[in-house]
Amino acid sequence: MNVNELPIGVFDSGLGGLTAVRELKEILPHENIVYFGDTGRLPYGTRSAETIIKYACDDMNFLLTNSVKAVLIACGTVSSTALGVLKSSFDVPIFGVVEPASAEAVSLTKKKKIAVLATPSTISAKAFDKAIAGIDGSVSVCGIGCPMFVPLVENGYIGEDCFVTKEIVNEYLSKLENFAPDVIILGCTHYPLIKSIISKTACEKFGKTEIVDSGKVSAHALKKYLDQNGMAKTDGEGFTRYYVSDEPHNFGKTASLFLGEQVDNVSKIDMEEYLYKK
Repeated sequence: MNVNELPIGVFDSGLGGLTAVRELKEILPHENIVYFGDTGRLPYGTRSAETIIKYACDDMNFLLTNSVKAVLIACGTVSSTALGVLKSSFDVPIFGVVEPASAEAVSLTKKKKIAVLATPSTISAKAFDKAIAGIDGSVSVCGIGCPMFVPLVENGYIGEDCFVTKEIVNEYLSKLENFAPDVIILGCTHYPLIKSIISKTACEKFGKTEIVDSGKVSAHALKKYLDQNGMAKTDGEGFTRYYVSDEPHNFGKTASLFLGEQVDNVSKIDMEEYLYKK
């Protein structure tokens, strides 16, 4: 099969990577996409580096059984912790969310103060700090671990008027009051689902604040690569297949809310059975 016809693979620990899928479907409407959400083992953000790397390799191995031509790691935790291992272990173009989001943030900041909201593992890895320093060493970075955001999103607490989510956002952003950033990177692809709450709270606390959606800018980085290398599919209507590692019912229901379309073609995969006991 011509490489152009092969699907794009996307994976995340759960729902968050669908923010990147939505953008891919918008900017690459002809492409077929295979999405895997490791819902049975989330969250990744509080796991050890060794566990994250193991899970990420499992996710990659599953996607490769679908003959994908490129992979977008729509997970800040994996991008921060395991990207180097994955790139050296798998012979397929792999894109994380850290470098594209960091470049976008540096281009937007005027005060040279960038905050990163991400999972505790991502913050500990300091991948965003290193990427930003490599672009502009004069930019200050402050990372805040936000362990409550992923379970809030996964359980549907994403409404703009959700009291619980607003209170937790306020608590996390209060830690940035002395830093006062003018750009905030959403370093986990779950977080754009509560972007409006984060943005409103940030603007109230710090004045005009730009929000960088790491999944969105990474989708554009992948598109640029496919276009430059003649790998993009240029005709036909693309389709997306969804796979999860836990019961798919809640995934389909919640995913439909922010993809803006019905999601009913969701299949459950038993990772241990599928990868190791076939």
